[in-house]
Amino acid sequence: MDGAEIVELCKRHTMWSWSAGGNVNPMPVVRAEGIWFWTADGKRYVDWNSQLMSVLIGHSHPKVLARMHQAVDGLLFAHPGAATEARARLGQKLARLVPGDINTFFFTLGGAEANENAIKAARLYTGRNKILSRYRSYHGATHAAMMLTGDPRRLANEPGAPGFVKVMDPVPYRYSFGASEEEITARHLEYLAEVIDYEGPDRIAAMFVESVTGTNGILAPPKGWLKGLKALLSSHGILLVCDEVMAGFGRTGRLFAFEHGDIVPDMVSMAKGLTSSYVPLGAVGVSDAIADHFRKNVFWGGLTYNAHTFALAVAEGVIDVLLEEGMVENAARLEGVMREEMAALQARHPCVRAYRATGLFGAIDLQKDRNGTPLAGYNSSHPAMAKLLAGCLSDGLWTMAHWSTVMCNPPLCITEEQLREGFAVLDRHLGVVDEVLG
Repeated sequence: MDGAEIVELCKRHTMWSWSAGGNVNPMPVVRAEGIWFWTADGKRYVDWNSQLMSVLIGHSHPKVLARMHQAVDGLLFAHPGAATEARARLGQKLARLVPGDINTFFFTLGGAEANENAIKAARLYTGRNKILSRYRSYHGATHAAMMLTGDPRRLANEPGAPGFVKVMDPVPYRYSFGASEEEITARHLEYLAEVIDYEGPDRIAAMFVESVTGTNGILAPPKGWLKGLKALLSSHGILLVCDEVMAGFGRTGRLFAFEHGDIVPDMVSMAKGLTSSYVPLGAVGVSDAIADHFRKNVFWGGLTYNAHTFALAVAEGVIDVLLEEGMVENAARLEGVMREEMAALQARHPCVRAYRATGLFGAIDLQKDRNGTPLAGYNSSHPAMAKLLAGCLSDGLWTMAHWSTVMCNPPLCITEEQLREGFAVLDRHLGVVDEVLG
């Protein structure tokens, strides 16, 4: 098919996520390799957002493709009640890689499903019902995960399941405390302790946090926050669940983002980078105490494709490439380059309000005046952002934006030269936003 036919048939016969189908203008993607993908007309684009922050090792890595071909010649599927070599090998590998006493894993087909099962596990283990999460969070689009989510996509899916309680982030969207990170941490934990008292600590099963907030701003927690949070929750018997669906598997320059906070959660959910999105797979890892509980008590969860044999084999190949080729270390090394390039953009473009990066997990915030007013308000957009993205696209750079934030999340295999070239494209097109300031 040519590009026009691909688009026309997709629009005619399929539905689109988070969109009215008649308004979408999708790209007809036909091939991908490394940090690039190609459309049907042969144009090549740098994948500046790793698709959905998920193709961590780059597209079509030959070593993983070889492992996939090998897996095709073996056992492709066994029901989730079966023991398979792929399940044994990946479970053991993850137990060796995930810090602390998280040695047991429940395999799903994605991050939302991992969070759904983490909710079940937390409630069954504690005998409590309530779940805390933050407003600036995204945990998936299945039913309970959508109620867990704080961002505006939750609203159209309400009313939903009961028992979900939202709290503010350490630094709210519209207000900064104007204090040090340590002071912000102390104030927020004091506020959170009060919320826990109001909600009844003996009623709260767990709190879910993205170790580094992804879609809603690429926001690393302030210094000491994760450690203080873990201590506060533990004092009430409340579990800490770290959602590492976006931040995990090297994106932040550590294998798991919670390692930056010097903690080990009670549970961790993962997906995306687990297979670099080559095939669908997710998992929730649980502490030894929780695992022991479910050796004696039924875990009331399961779907046909849980612990899918082929997907587990692919994950093992992806993790081997990630570690053997030093991609986690590459993300850590290139954090400085990303920050340097972002600082240069801020110096040259008055529209750049702020920037941040943890490993290769980066974002640039844009403003519409010199007082720091975000280019677009909460849950809104601005025509200049669309112009910026269109300009970058014409120049061979594909990325995503969220309200006033431009995402900078390339595959972890990117080189320093390629990274700087991507920022050069942004530099050439940020002038359309500068014009808003006059």
